Amino acid sequence: MTTIRDVAKMAGVSVATVSRVINQINDVNKETENRVLRALRDLNYEPSTLSEGLGAEITATIAVILPDIVNPFFAELARAVEDTARAHRLTVIFCNSDDQGAKEKTYIEVLEMKTIDGILFASNILEGGAIDMMREKGIPFVLIDRAPKKGRCSVVRSKNAAGARMAVHHLIKGGCRKVAHIAGPQEFITARERQQGYLDVVGEADWFHPGLIVPGHFTIQGGKGAARALREHFPDVDGIFAGNDLMAVGALKALVRMGVNVPKEMALCGFDGVSVTEMTEPELTTIAQPIYEMGEAAVLELIKQMQGERGEDSVRELDVRLIERGSTRWRKE
Repeated sequence: MTTIRDVAKMAGVSVATVSRVINQINDVNKETENRVLRALRDLNYEPSTLSEGLGAEITATIAVILPDIVNPFFAELARAVEDTARAHRLTVIFCNSDDQGAKEKTYIEVLEMKTIDGILFASNILEGGAIDMMREKGIPFVLIDRAPKKGRCSVVRSKNAAGARMAVHHLIKGGCRKVAHIAGPQEFITARERQQGYLDVVGEADWFHPGLIVPGHFTIQGGKGAARALREHFPDVDGIFAGNDLMAVGALKALVRMGVNVPKEMALCGFDGVSVTEMTEPELTTIAQPIYEMGEAAVLELIKQMQGERGEDSVRELDVRLIERGSTRWRKE
């Protein structure tokens, strides 16, 4: 049975464009419309009775595959995506992959059958084969926050290494003499880039030791464990850069329970800029990603692809900024 995707592939346009032609929406240029009409005739395409009754086969729906919706960074990113999508009359379906490749693959297969118009991925595990498959089937897609291990595609993310350097410079300029790093999982490009930014600043320092980099798994529990380990093995550490805000929150909780005064004995900086950093005591200094702008830019890029305006694959990196709060503010008082 001929599908709307088959028509889009033959005409060299997006599914959304085919839908607009079928439904006689007058925002398609004449040349493109003629290509779609020829493809419809050549493939003997007939909209289903149900889609005729609804007025369109296309659902004007995009999907967002997130690794962990519980993480406040992805929750805030999801809100930005939904706001922007709604402003462009798009419905959003959210899928939680738990960073599992099999689960993500299943979502892609199901979403394709549901005639989703485009997909946003915040994925560490999207493989080159999946990228090739989506391109072959004409599925518009954009990666947000992260980049694929293999294959090229459109990506919207922030400047992770630059933000990490900003954090470490802030701690050192504030008076820290030995700065440690609580790192995220190194299979994630965001974690690797933030760790590299840390090393760019302190890697050649006479006090640096590889043991100052402790895994925190991007979780609160991981941050707690890392802070305890640093306090035990490197009691002279007086500054910590955590690779995300959840680990910073965990580190803060552990330090307070150990009787370490933050910020007088230990300065602490996170990364992401999520709202939870304002709920701690002291409030956390953080490197803020432009989360809303990232979500908005990713949706707008996806819409361009859905409209058949796909250009060269590109990586768009947005600036980050330091938000100084109580966990480091004392250093300048």
